[in-house]
Amino acid sequence: MMKSINYIFPLLLLTIVFSACESDFGQFNRDNRPDIPLLFTNTTSFGHDPFIEISQSAGDPIEFIMEIPEDSGTTIAQISKVGAGSTAINIGNLNNDAGYFEDPIPGEGTRVVFTTTLDEFTEKRPNTTINIPSGGHAEIAFLFLVELANGDEIVSMRARARVFE
Repeated sequence: MMKSINYIFPLLLLTIVFSACESDFGQFNRDNRPDIPLLFTNTTSFGHDPFIEISQSAGDPIEFIMEIPEDSGTTIAQISKVGAGSTAINIGNLNNDAGYFEDPIPGEGTRVVFTTTLDEFTEKRPNTTINIPSGGHAEIAFLFLVELANGDEIVSMRARARVFE
């Protein structure tokens, strides 16, 4: 009898503990998706990040076109912050890096266009080197804080620029 009590009591205690746990984990157990999606319409993707390809020797501009759906009920007011650097950037870079531009970039209805150059990038992010291996490419990345006309803010996913010779 004593042996069965030694087994029953811990089993009863575990049952009570597990049945008392709340199954909804709220904010920590969901994707962080905005109510209004922000799309990079001039990019492609092999995997997660959207990217563009540019040629360093041709002096191609770095341009990201972002849009929200026309039926979203609002428009894009501006890009208020840009985080830029290596592909290891994260939301901390967006919040803590020195500003990439002086004035916000105004939206054009449901779209906004961010344009920069490799020269401007290397000037504003001197700690990020662009080393292109022979026959390969280097990558740099950007994050954007986009403000909507209704007051909402959207943090974009990381967008990359593949830099070829």
